[in-house]
Formats: sequence, C-alpha cells, structure tokens
Amino acid sequence: MLNINNLLLYILLFPLSGILVLIFIPSKEEHLLKIVALNSTFLSFFCSILIWFFFNKSFGSFQFVTKINWFPELNLSFTLGLDGISLFFLLLTTLLIPLCLLTSWNSVTTHLKEFLIAFLILEFFLIGAFCVLDLLLFYIFFESVLIPMFLIVGIWGSRDREILAAYYFFLYTLLGSVLMLLSIIYIYSQVGTTNYEVLLTFSFSELEQKFLWFTFFLAFASKVPMVPVHLWLPEAHVEAPTSGSVILAGVLLKLGTYGFIRFSLPLFPFASFFFTPLVYTVALIGIIYTSFTAIRQSDFKRIIAYTSIAHMNLVILGIFSFNTIGIEGAILQSLSHGFVASALFLVIGVVYDRYKTRLVQYYGGLASVMPLYIFIFLFFTLANISFPGTSSFVGEFLILIGSFQVNTTITFLGATSVVIGGAYSLWLFNRIAYGNIKTQYTTKFLDLSLREVVVFGPLLIGTLLVGVYPNFFLTSIHSSVNNLIELLYF
Repeated sequence: MLNINNLLLYILLFPLSGILVLIFIPSKEEHLLKIVALNSTFLSFFCSILIWFFFNKSFGSFQFVTKINWFPELNLSFTLGLDGISLFFLLLTTLLIPLCLLTSWNSVTTHLKEFLIAFLILEFFLIGAFCVLDLLLFYIFFESVLIPMFLIVGIWGSRDREILAAYYFFLYTLLGSVLMLLSIIYIYSQVGTTNYEVLLTFSFSELEQKFLWFTFFLAFASKVPMVPVHLWLPEAHVEAPTSGSVILAGVLLKLGTYGFIRFSLPLFPFASFFFTPLVYTVALIGIIYTSFTAIRQSDFKRIIAYTSIAHMNLVILGIFSFNTIGIEGAILQSLSHGFVASALFLVIGVVYDRYKTRLVQYYGGLASVMPLYIFIFLFFTLANISFPGTSSFVGEFLILIGSFQVNTTITFLGATSVVIGGAYSLWLFNRIAYGNIKTQYTTKFLDLSLREVVVFGPLLIGTLLVGVYPNFFLTSIHSSVNNLIELLYF
C-alpha cells in the first residue's frame, strides 16, 4: 500500500532503483534498457502528480516531511519536505526527465546504458536539491548535479568542442560555489545545525548577513546565470545533445532562482535588501546585453541560449521585488521557461536529427514541407515573446507588476526584453519557416513523428494551461510565498 506521507522518499528512490536494475541488464539489450529507465522516471512523475493532488493549498509550511537521522551526534538529519515554492520545481523535473529520454530514443547510439544511468543520477540529485530541508545536504545535491551533466555534455556532445564546453560548465559553476561551502560551515559553527527550519528561527548580525549573502549570491548567480558568469551557458548548450540542452534550460538554471527564493531571502533578509541595487544592476545588464547578443547569432542553439539568460534575469527582478506578486510571478515564469525553452531546444533537435546542422542559414521554407513542425515552432515562438494566452505572458506580467511597485525605472528597462525578444524570436521563425526551400542543403523532408508529437504534447498543454488559467497553479504557491514575505519583513 502506497503511504502518502512517504511520497517524496519514493520519488527520490525510483531513479536509484532504476539505476540498480540497469546495472544488471547487458548493454546489448538496448530496448529493455530504454523501457526500464523510462518506466522508473514515469513512476517519479506519477508520484509527483499525486503529491500535487494531495497538496494542502491553504497550508504554507512544509508538507510530506520525511526525516531520517543521518549523523545524530553531529545534529545532522536527512529531511525531505516541500511547500508551494518547491512543488512546481519538482513537477518540472519529473516531467522533463522522461521527455528527455523519449527525445534520445533513437539519437543516442553509443554508450546507451551509461547515458541512461547518467540521466537517472541527474534526476536523483535534482529532486534532492528541490526537496531537501537541510542546508548542507542541499549543497551536496546542488553541486553533485554537475557530475552527470558534465558527462552528458562531454561524452554525448554533438561537435568537436564538447570537452571544452563540459569544463566551462563544470568550472564556472563549481568555483562559484566554493565560498558557499565555507559559509555553510560557518553557519553550522554558529547555530550547531544546518536544518533549514531551525535556521529560519536564527538571526545573524548585519555584518554576518552581508558576507553570507554574498557568498550564496556567487553560487546561485553562476547557475542562473548572471553576467559576467554566463559564458558557460551558450557553450554548453551548443555542444550538449538535445536532451542535455532540454534539462539544462528546463531545470538546472532553476537551481539558481530556487536558491535565491529558498535561502538568500529568508535567511539573510537585511542583506537581501542591502544588495538589491547590485542585483538590479547585474540583472538589467544581463537582460539587455544577452537580448541584443541573441539577434546576431547564427547558431540555432546559441540564439535560444542567450534568450534563456535574458528570461532568467527577468525572474531575478521578480524575486527581488520583495512582494507577493513579483515572487509568485518569478516562480510561475520559472515554470513557464521550463516549458518554453525546453520545447524550443526540442524544436532545434528535430531538424538537427534530420539534417545534422544548427546553422540558421541552411534552413528556409519549411512551412510548405513540415507544417506540423512549423505549427509547434510558431506556438512556442509566440510563448517565448510572452504572447497573451501563454504561460510567459502571465509570468512576465506578474513580475513587471511586482517590480513596478518597487521601482518604475527598473521595470521599464526590464520590459525592454519583451520588445527585443519579439525581434529576435520572430526574425528567427521567419528565416526558418518562409522563403525559398534551400534544396542545395536539404532534399528530404520529414514532418514530426508520433514520438516527437508525444514529447511536445505535455509542454504545449502546460504552456496553455498556465497562460489561460494561472490560478490553477497560483493557489498552490500563494500560502508559501506569504510565509516568505512574513520572514522578510517581520
């Protein structure tokens, strides 16, 4: 009998059980390997849907709490729990991992067994990072994500620079987190525990908050990423396989925004207010610079990678608006970006699997030969520019309202991303969909297969559902965000 209170533990254990089964299956049994990996990820997704179904929307504290004594003599315990803030990050993770496996169903032919194990390990670490209620354990999961992602980019990358891109990704994000580990050790020495709920009751001095906040900022900013530690992202995206790009844009970037909401704001409220001008400045530079940079790119993936940076920096403005509307908008926009950016990388992957190039100049006129593909591309292009009725419109609208209540100038400058975003997104779509078919480069045209339609389906439904009926999601978030606001101001 399934114990509802242990659902989080089950979600965490299903990828591990999948790994154990995969280890004992011979590498030549490729179909069986795929089925086992896919089923284990679907089980995690099913349990996360059950959690959403049984989630108490009027209760702002942590639910489905599972506690295991880890090192009781050191006052360290393995505690899992989630609230409205982490709920949709968990759902996004457990949704995208099986979609990534379906995306790679036919495209990954070398070291398939190792590839599937790497993805299940990645899922385990991501779920742990979003659900663990201990600062030290969060850091372990937060950093451990780098290992499977490093292997996915470095081994199954698609071009000649995949090793360099993997090192870029690993070193940029790891070096940003070293000081965070020292800060966690300092926190443990002061409080005697790293249990998150205990830390919420502890008050650090203003000087301590400034130092600790800044070290956490370096770690989270490199994951978002924010300028100038953003250079690893376009490189990693270009070299990663399609499934790697999907999980990188869809979930890994959210570790940074989640870290700000979960740890920086409630643990160091004074420092969060103190450093707000710095955050606004860096975020605005990131929004405007990367939006203009996207326009001049010729590589399909680089364009979407730079747009991801712009969108995630806009999320930062919402988080640091310090009001309910802005923070709820930031969470909703993070979920929306997970749908839209993932779908756009899948759109790129469809033509790359067929024609083995991502350079925009080789494509044109696909609307007349791949109508279903172009329909999907158009839908997510409109979502990417925050077209009304899509999830991005709701997320960005709430962020801009929240930001407007704090600083109108910042809001105006942040809103330029919507205008510039329309320019590069529609220009890219126009070059791919219309004009002459470049038969000198592409001669065979094949529209979306059933498997590809199945992969796009949940992302399209999610984008529409958030855009048309956002309250379906906001009711689960509201109580937890109100609790966060109380911690900030009271």
